[in-house]
Amino acid sequence: MHVAIIMDGNGRWAVRRGLPRGAGHREGAQAVRRVVEAAPRLGVGTLTLYAFSGDNWQRPQSEVNTLMELFRDYFRAERERYVDQGIRVSVIGRRDRLSPSLRTAVKATEEATAAGGAMHLRVAVDYSGRDLIVQAARRLGATGEISRREFSRALAEVSHAGAETPEVDLIIRSGGEQRLSDFLLWESAYAELLFCPKMWPDFTGVDLEMAVREFRARARRFGVVPAAAAS
Repeated sequence: MHVAIIMDGNGRWAVRRGLPRGAGHREGAQAVRRVVEAAPRLGVGTLTLYAFSGDNWQRPQSEVNTLMELFRDYFRAERERYVDQGIRVSVIGRRDRLSPSLRTAVKATEEATAAGGAMHLRVAVDYSGRDLIVQAARRLGATGEISRREFSRALAEVSHAGAETPEVDLIIRSGGEQRLSDFLLWESAYAELLFCPKMWPDFTGVDLEMAVREFRARARRFGVVPAAAAS
């Protein structure tokens, strides 16, 4: 099962407590640890976390700097833990706008965890679904017939996602907002959507378990009419 999470509400969580927004992002990193630890036992084979969108560069420079430093420190600090847990880590999105130290931390973590088979953790940094779709289309060219699989492979290449982009089964968004915000647009064509009012720093493994339980209770039809209804 592929679960994707839009980790929203860090800044609001901090502001409501009279703290700087950076404090909310740091607390959000603890929520990431809780969720990553819970996900494999819930049957999650791939977990994609939306950490920083292509539009987030428009935020105040101080907040952007805090986030980039947090990402770098997180990959460094969690690397051995993920190796021990058998979790493979990948970063999807653009890399040319990331700092050299962050790119180095990403590469080292990806290489160290490459053999992990317990779960694939993908972190979306400087990610824009629309921009990647445009890049994939340019790579394939405008002429001739293009299959969905060919396009999916091209999209995987431009987003550093590997051989092919995995279809998303469930998207969870914390923080109470109800939108995709340019996240995994191609891969989420038939994803189930679940919106949680909790701010991301308050999100726990129990919340993930409840979301997975609700997902499994839903009927996924993929555009097909069930036999009973058709008759």
